[in-house]
Amino acid sequence: MRRRVLPVIGLLAGSGATAAAAVRRARAEIAASATEQAASLPGDDVLPEATMHRTYAVSIAAAPAAVWPWIAQLGQERGGFYTYAALENLAGCRITNADTIVPEWQDVRLGDSFRLHPDMALLIARVEPGHALVARTPTIGPDGKPMDFQFSWAFVVEAEGAGTRLLVRERYEPQNAAGRRLVLACTPIAVVMTYGMLRGIRDRA
Repeated sequence: MRRRVLPVIGLLAGSGATAAAAVRRARAEIAASATEQAASLPGDDVLPEATMHRTYAVSIAAAPAAVWPWIAQLGQERGGFYTYAALENLAGCRITNADTIVPEWQDVRLGDSFRLHPDMALLIARVEPGHALVARTPTIGPDGKPMDFQFSWAFVVEAEGAGTRLLVRERYEPQNAAGRRLVLACTPIAVVMTYGMLRGIRDRA
């Protein structure tokens, strides 16, 4: 547990080189291979014009069938994101991370809300049970205005020997310069939160 919180401590307690080192460490631990980064994944066609993308991965010593249920119940009103809930809740996310599989959360359907925050939700854009879950931003934001960027978030479960390779791909389509700046500004904390989420799923599965 101590190793899992070090990158977040680095971001909160440090600055400059300390924070940068924490982000580099987190990114290195969940780095996808060059082949994985270049591969086509389910959901790539959701935002075909995306100009910014990141792919992360983790190996899990459990069969895909044991990993998928944790993916299926992702979401703010469901199983959470298995990462640093205390930090998410500072932003009002009201997340509780599940430590068990809840049958009522396993039925995921196209068009369902994939909630990040009580006032912010993505939409389920693709479901391939046991293999892929893809969510994306709505065209119009919660304030009724067009979004500064479009975003898709894919979770792909693949067999790796007797275990699993879990891939997470983020794709961004900035609609303006402000959108691009926002994506870049949020990258460090997004990397660390993804690090926590992938390790959280791995440890539970």
